[in-house]
Amino acid sequence: MTEHPIRIAALYHFTRLDDPASLRAPLQALCEEQGVRGTLLLAGEGINGTIAGSDEGIQAVLEHIRALPGCADLEVKESRAERMPFYRSKVRLKKEIVTMGQPDLDPVDGVGTYVAPEDWNALISDPDTILIDTRNDYEVQIGTFEGAIDPETKSFREFPEWFRARRAEFEAEGKTPRIAMFCTGGIRCEKSTAFVKAEGLDEVYHLKGGILKYLEDIPEEESLWRGECFVFDERVSVKHGLEVGEHSLCRACRMPLSEEDKARDTYVEGVSCHHCHSTRTDEQRARYAERHRQSKLARQRGEAHVGRKLEPRGDG
Repeated sequence: MTEHPIRIAALYHFTRLDDPASLRAPLQALCEEQGVRGTLLLAGEGINGTIAGSDEGIQAVLEHIRALPGCADLEVKESRAERMPFYRSKVRLKKEIVTMGQPDLDPVDGVGTYVAPEDWNALISDPDTILIDTRNDYEVQIGTFEGAIDPETKSFREFPEWFRARRAEFEAEGKTPRIAMFCTGGIRCEKSTAFVKAEGLDEVYHLKGGILKYLEDIPEEESLWRGECFVFDERVSVKHGLEVGEHSLCRACRMPLSEEDKARDTYVEGVSCHHCHSTRTDEQRARYAERHRQSKLARQRGEAHVGRKLEPRGDG
């Protein structure tokens, strides 16, 4: 079977960058020069993002990033795609590379214990382990691990408040809880485990490399994962072996949709779904319909149509 031509690299690394603003322009220029698209975030706490391009282009950008201060040990999760999953190349400056709203937290020093994918099943199968999915509600809806608690958060900023409200429950009967957490690629768990440890709990674990590494390494017949994993690019979701999943994206609200979701009366391709139909005006839906028409015309011409920016989903 011919290998898909597009190389996708999901990456993050917590390190102390004294002057992230000075790193932005050279990295942006290199991505554009190499035809690499996607988004990279720079902050004082490190770098995060997903990029796609040719093998040579991705390699050039990764070599550049690994040469940045403290980034020599950058870990990357790679996959392949038949088509380019991004429209633009963006390097942005942020206060945090993943927004939790806890500016004094230090993931570099305070992170929880890493658990390799091959050891994860044993940990989460132990009845004394409290398993928490740190992702947002729309991500959890299409797939999660057996027995995981869903915090039902709309954004990662809500996690600290949710955990503090549930802590007494976790410590019931005077036991010191053993907590295991997971997320898509590992970055949110770096912060969530650091947060929980800063709250005074010590037995805190997280899945090294996140769900993506687990789906890549663990055979489906041995897996405790159920469903698909949402990803923040045009693939929408992935399955075991990081094969592209069955979900698509609502172009009005960016929510992932199953085939059953698309069978509902509220679904109109490019215009609305059951998540957003009641919250959009006729004027907005008319705009979405025109954007969808222009996008189809562009595809027929073999061009990429970027169009209007998608409505925000509130997962900051």
